[in-house]
Amino acid sequence: MCEYVIEGGKRLFGECSVQGAKNSALPILAAALLCDGKSVIYNCPDLLDVDATANILRHLGCSVSRNGHTVSVDSSEAMGNEIPEPLMREMRSSVIFLGAILAKNRKVRLSTPGGCEIGLRPIDLHLDAMRRLGAQITEEYGHIECTAPDGLKGTNITLSFPSVGATENIIIAASTAKGTTTVINAAREPEISDLADFLNGCGAKISGAGQGTVVIEGVKKLTGSSHSVITDRIVAATYMAATAITGGKVRLVNIIPAHLGPMIDLFEETGCKIKTDCRSVCIEAPSQLKSVKMIRTMPYPGFPTDIQAPVGAMLTKAKGTSVIIETIFENRFKYIGELIRFGAKVRVDGRMAVIEGVPALHGAKVKTSDLRGGAALIIAGLGAEGETVITDIKHIERGYESPEKTLSGLSGSIRRIDKNGSEESD
Repeated sequence: MCEYVIEGGKRLFGECSVQGAKNSALPILAAALLCDGKSVIYNCPDLLDVDATANILRHLGCSVSRNGHTVSVDSSEAMGNEIPEPLMREMRSSVIFLGAILAKNRKVRLSTPGGCEIGLRPIDLHLDAMRRLGAQITEEYGHIECTAPDGLKGTNITLSFPSVGATENIIIAASTAKGTTTVINAAREPEISDLADFLNGCGAKISGAGQGTVVIEGVKKLTGSSHSVITDRIVAATYMAATAITGGKVRLVNIIPAHLGPMIDLFEETGCKIKTDCRSVCIEAPSQLKSVKMIRTMPYPGFPTDIQAPVGAMLTKAKGTSVIIETIFENRFKYIGELIRFGAKVRVDGRMAVIEGVPALHGAKVKTSDLRGGAALIIAGLGAEGETVITDIKHIERGYESPEKTLSGLSGSIRRIDKNGSEESD
């Protein structure tokens, strides 16, 4: 087991490039299973979740190789239709394989997915959508079996909530279904558009991705293609929060500023100066951050739940009182208990957190319980006085590629060491 050791109080400055988006890479890799032949995915981040996805693809019979940030998937021999429980439990988003396997092999058997403990992520929307597409589903003893002996058939599906995962599963499954599928109240995240762009490059006919209504005209088959994953807006905003809490100035390159929307508005509200151009964002933080009246997490284009925790950590040093209301996941505030170890003043009442800014945070030994909460602890450590030790960093490495290298390149002091205390990288 490894840990991060941070010497806080150092101002971040300089320039860094942002990694490819995890939440794009995973569904695109899953969709590659449905394509005949070889797909080449560029700008694919080097993450534990990507490794887990590759292992699932290999188990299903795909040939998968990586060269730097390029991942190649050849699904020519992929005939598997079952994912064993140990692989499913490695990550929450493993359910994204449901639509791909069902569409390819007309049968799939899965166990309940695992991953971060941020709250319930019921897959009812996924299963209901597959039923609408013609699948027969049996659930028992923690396993799900779906069959579609005659193939999937296009239909109209109205989602009760704009679920990203359900929207992705529908798009993948409907790409080769007979007829046309219309998804109403679809998720609008940029990662949805990225998935559709990949599939369209493989021969799919998808329109409206990134809007509330998506139309998928089924085609007989998809062929492998090449695609470059968009950059990660959540990682970009995380490094912006790290810059803000340290009073730094950083330029983030290789990003799409339009994807940051409400996050840029929030940083400006705290007193940060933001400059953007077509592929970069520059953030310059004031010596004292200002509090924000209220943040309410919402589906895109609202404020994303995935950046709530990093921003919450940043606001612990903002002057005044800030309020965060979490509307997506009920356990997103699990990181708050660890923040309090730094000397933060935060009260949680159900899905609301009230943050009273303090003049200083102090280094602490803390433990991560989920991906974004772990990123929040890194931010707190960077903004604290003294040494911080963060354990269980495997959660962080599910979504952030070598954050110790990125932050060290911005003059932060963070080391990744193994459990015996020997340094691995900085």
